[in-house]
Amino acid sequence: MANVKNVLFIMCDQLRWDYLSCYGHPHLHTPNIDWLASQGVRFDRAYVQSPICGPSRMSTYTGRYVISHGSSWNGFPLRVGELTLGDHLRPLGVDTVLIGKTHMRADAEGMARYGIEPGTIIGARLAECGFDVYERHDGLHPDQSNPENLPYNKYLSAKGYDGPNPWNTRANGVVPNVGETGEGRFLKYSNRPANIAEEDSETPYLTRRFMEFVDSRDGETPWLCHLSFIKPHWPYIVPAPYHDMYGSNTWQPPVRSEAERIDPHPVFHAFMQARVSQAFSRDEVRATVIPAYMGLIKQIDDQMGILWQFLQDRGLMENTMIVFTSDHGDYLGDHWLGEKELFHDPSVKVPLIIYDPRFAADAARGTTSDALVEAIDLAPTFLDAFGGKAVPHRLEGRNLAPFLHGQEPAKWREVAISEYDYSATPARETLGTAPANSRAVMAVGKRWKYVFFDQFRPMLFDLENDPDELVDLGGNPEFSDVRETMRAHVFEWAYRQRQRTTVEDGQILSASEKQTAMDQGILIGFWSEDELDQF
Repeated sequence: MANVKNVLFIMCDQLRWDYLSCYGHPHLHTPNIDWLASQGVRFDRAYVQSPICGPSRMSTYTGRYVISHGSSWNGFPLRVGELTLGDHLRPLGVDTVLIGKTHMRADAEGMARYGIEPGTIIGARLAECGFDVYERHDGLHPDQSNPENLPYNKYLSAKGYDGPNPWNTRANGVVPNVGETGEGRFLKYSNRPANIAEEDSETPYLTRRFMEFVDSRDGETPWLCHLSFIKPHWPYIVPAPYHDMYGSNTWQPPVRSEAERIDPHPVFHAFMQARVSQAFSRDEVRATVIPAYMGLIKQIDDQMGILWQFLQDRGLMENTMIVFTSDHGDYLGDHWLGEKELFHDPSVKVPLIIYDPRFAADAARGTTSDALVEAIDLAPTFLDAFGGKAVPHRLEGRNLAPFLHGQEPAKWREVAISEYDYSATPARETLGTAPANSRAVMAVGKRWKYVFFDQFRPMLFDLENDPDELVDLGGNPEFSDVRETMRAHVFEWAYRQRQRTTVEDGQILSASEKQTAMDQGILIGFWSEDELDQF
């Protein structure tokens, strides 16, 4: 098989890389995800381009760094004109479809400026990150207007779940006792079962929607389907029986030290002061949340088993590439932090497993790779899988096919890059920095992880001798040479050509001065006809 026919691109939200048994969790057994790893390649050093949902996803969907596409925070629109997966794949005859979450915010101002109506096909694709939507499901906020417009809420209402927003009160809430709200966003409810039947919760629902999508197809037209689960992202609420599967003997202890609190980096300290970090620094919070977090992942794994069997029954395992990954991780109290947002591995490193059905991939099945991989590498990998021509002047990631086929590329990246714009956070107010100066860039190599800050000293970790990233060497004079080397990597990346997206290198190389003069008659600096004859 020369090319892949279909791609199933699975993304979980806020799934840590180390909460799968194939990545080493000793108690959370994920046999179905592990099976996928046994059939493909597991990447052990995969990093997202930003440790929060929106910019991470925009980088994955565009194949470009945050500095290039500009959508640097949740809700910051992806500007009109940025090419996404659909733009690259549809010319190849590939339907590019969404089921689940994108965190996309349309550039309404840009669309209006160019007279693009949201209701048109072009307008809809621009508003949905280039996907044709089978069902978008980003979830809701409790007070969001018109919650009945969410298709999942319509499904729940049809199933008899009452209330105007059953997504909030049933799928992400618990049965309240007297004096309680049952609101799942309160962490104290995380160890109680969701107020919904397991089969009606979000993960099984989206799995079924994918199967309905497949069965609605003609079987001829190739597709890439982005099946994007909203879990195990908070609210940390999971239905029975998953809510109490994991006792205290299965919890991983927090990775943190008291020394981290002594004279910490100013930005690190600002995030340690956040409410969510203060909460997850308490043992009772971790003890309440982590069983639910593990249960949500176990439910995902069980659904993957159903999904693999479905694909086998439909004969699709023979021609469908499957990617399983996450948009970022979750600190869960590690390093005295909650949520994500900074650059320790629990936040910025993600699981990445790729199953390639082609015969050429047989040599690599069941293997692991420690190559420095970035989420933006998926877009050029998909393009190659469908037989498309490489477009490195547009896609900043690199094709992973050599690793999938048991080969080592002649030259691979020395560092992986991730960016974070914290201008919209309370941390910026605490630090007193201007929005334009509230930015950080991580460069991680084989041994060193370096974080550049605009107005503060860097952070530096020796991953060889300190794999848990507990000792910040960013201010230690003994490591000044290492910091300079890593800083040079950051600035080399920052200076890279990324704006010339309309002309590829080949066009420039072929447009020599002589060819221009001879073919187009553009004569610059010639004194006479004699010089032209000698040219």
